[in-house]
Amino acid sequence: MQKLSGKTALITGGNSGIGLATAKLFVEQGARVAITGRNAKALEEAARTLGDDVLPLRCDASKVGEIEDAMATLKARWGTLDVLVVNAAIAGPAPFEHVSEAHFDELAAVNFKGVFFTIQKALPLLSSKASVIVTTSISNQMGSPNFSVYAACKAALRSLVQTLALELIERGTRVNAISPGPITTPMWGKFGMPDEATQAVKDEVQRKSPIKRFGASEEVAQVALFLASEDSSYVVGQELVVDGGMSLL
Repeated sequence: MQKLSGKTALITGGNSGIGLATAKLFVEQGARVAITGRNAKALEEAARTLGDDVLPLRCDASKVGEIEDAMATLKARWGTLDVLVVNAAIAGPAPFEHVSEAHFDELAAVNFKGVFFTIQKALPLLSSKASVIVTTSISNQMGSPNFSVYAACKAALRSLVQTLALELIERGTRVNAISPGPITTPMWGKFGMPDEATQAVKDEVQRKSPIKRFGASEEVAQVALFLASEDSSYVVGQELVVDGGMSLL
């Protein structure tokens, strides 16, 4: 039986990585899915992969006006949303002393402001038993050298999830979070480091991992499916960690 049959879902950052894997699984489970991304080419490629029934929406998560436009399109097409997966994020390593105001603003605009206003602008569309799922990170509770801005934004999201879980539950909306650890996604190739340095970092992470491997986007998607479905009907305000035990170290 399909767990999301008849449901409508929006997945931000659904054009790659965890978002794309989640979109694929939701489609398989019967949902009508929309995805957002700011790279038009990547968005088109993802939509072709997912099939004709998926609605691609070009949207820069850092721009509130574009978030509003995406929600207006969804309201016109579908009227309501049953599942909102707020997953769009960017990362860029920088030693603390080298973080510029521009770097700070760019990361905070997507990773915190964008999440905040995506949920706010989606509120009028959310159905009476909607599920909101926010992608955080284990970096929000662990020391993450060179990722001070990214980790702080993810910690802000953890707090936001707890607050909104209480504030929105009277509407019937459940708010929860998924906290991934090391997951194989395209983001690992976007840190601006030479391939050899990136591989060395990945090897060290894998060596330290209790499970001795990176996770797959599909494994995170399965947790998103749980939170999106009625299987998690009594789960409110929680952050489910998907990290192979990394945060236990």
